[in-house]
Amino acid sequence: MKWTSIIAIYGLFWVMAAFVVLPFGVRTHDELGTEKVNGQADSAPGNFSPRKIVIRATILSALMFGFFYVNYFRGWITVADLDLTTYFGH
Repeated sequence: MKWTSIIAIYGLFWVMAAFVVLPFGVRTHDELGTEKVNGQADSAPGNFSPRKIVIRATILSALMFGFFYVNYFRGWITVADLDLTTYFGH
């Protein structure tokens, strides 16, 4: 596997992981008991922390990419395993 492919695939895993971890730990102003700014949406986060999201996404994406990379060389799950026509008889 080329290093450019590794960077591109890891980037895809990172973006996916960022969207997965985004809602965890975020609370609204009402849940925190803090004042809202005039015009603010009721669902706006009151404790948004981008640093935590980046750290969590980096850890999760490293784990996901690690499994992908090992599977790439070991061949635990191949394209033939994902062929559903063999199971549903086409």
